[in-house]
Amino acid sequence: MADTTQEVAGLDPALRAKMALALDVDDLVEATRYARQLAPWFGVAKVGLELFAAAGPDAIGAMIDMGYDVFLDIKLHDIPTTVRKAASVAGALGVSYLTMHAHGGSDMLKAGVEGFHEGAREAGLPEPIALAITVLTSDAEAPDHIVPARLRTAVEAGCGGIVCAASDLKDIREMAPRTLRVVPGIRAAGANRHDQPKAVTPGEALQAGADLLVIGRAVTEADDPAAAAHALLGDISAG
Repeated sequence: MADTTQEVAGLDPALRAKMALALDVDDLVEATRYARQLAPWFGVAKVGLELFAAAGPDAIGAMIDMGYDVFLDIKLHDIPTTVRKAASVAGALGVSYLTMHAHGGSDMLKAGVEGFHEGAREAGLPEPIALAITVLTSDAEAPDHIVPARLRTAVEAGCGGIVCAASDLKDIREMAPRTLRVVPGIRAAGANRHDQPKAVTPGEALQAGADLLVIGRAVTEADDPAAAAHALLGDISAG
């Protein structure tokens, strides 16, 4: 295992910055273990609902202390005032990326963006990026018009990024070329897709125009997470 880590440790940090490790576990000790073991391959740690419910802001602080940018994936969806206040807290905690559901509408998204930026600014931190969720990757039956409509809503509200399936990347690049494009559901070729029917390989996602790849079970549920991450990184290098 040490040999594998050493082999990838010198890779361009820009490549690692494109990889977000999805820590979809309900225990901070377990999450920290994964984060430490897989640090050579990932520059971003995604704290989702499970981990945030279990450990709250401590999970964010732990990942920042380990050198990660934090992607807080709690998909805010509530009235604008509530979303603004919650997003402000996230910004003050040092979160770099925060998800909100575009289904909440323009007013909600705008309030979230403003709160997120305000929280970071008042804490003296760099401006973070609010991410709009268009359609969950587990939803294979969403009508074709949903993603473009929600993308327009997100851009008008000031969101800096969009979370989408790789199959939507071409349209998003054409409609909003300056928007950060985040693709979850990344898998190795031929691997189990679990509940991600739109899953793609890292190379496919990057070639289609993704800026940030979210990788979770493909490595965390592997018998050897480091070896699985190394295989995925090889796929990206080849792409």
